[in-house]
Amino acid sequence: MNIIAIDFGTKNIGLAWCDTGIGAVLPFGVVKSANEAAKIINEEKSDLVLIGLPIGTDGQENNNTERVKKFADELKQNIKAPMEFIDERFSSFAADRMGDGVSRDEKSAMLILETYLERAKNKQ
Repeated sequence: MNIIAIDFGTKNIGLAWCDTGIGAVLPFGVVKSANEAAKIINEEKSDLVLIGLPIGTDGQENNNTERVKKFADELKQNIKAPMEFIDERFSSFAADRMGDGVSRDEKSAMLILETYLERAKNKQ
């Protein structure tokens, strides 16, 4: 399965990619808009798109949650792949602790994808 994960930010949208047959989660660039993300998702023939959903530490939705949902609605109009939201609480903080080499946005997207893969693995 070909999966792309998205970390939506107000300045940048980080992408990460994984082919579950290979199993490695890789950074996949930074884009600026839903249209750019959709183009990549469609070119890669993604089977699933994961979008990090920023839930507050209190477990409640907030202004950032609404921005991400609006982005997801826009993206959904331009792709065929199904989408799922993944709770991304603390992903940016964890990304900051990762090594250098790729952007914080890509690292956050990688963590979102790793969270999904770990949950899927534990369900088996």
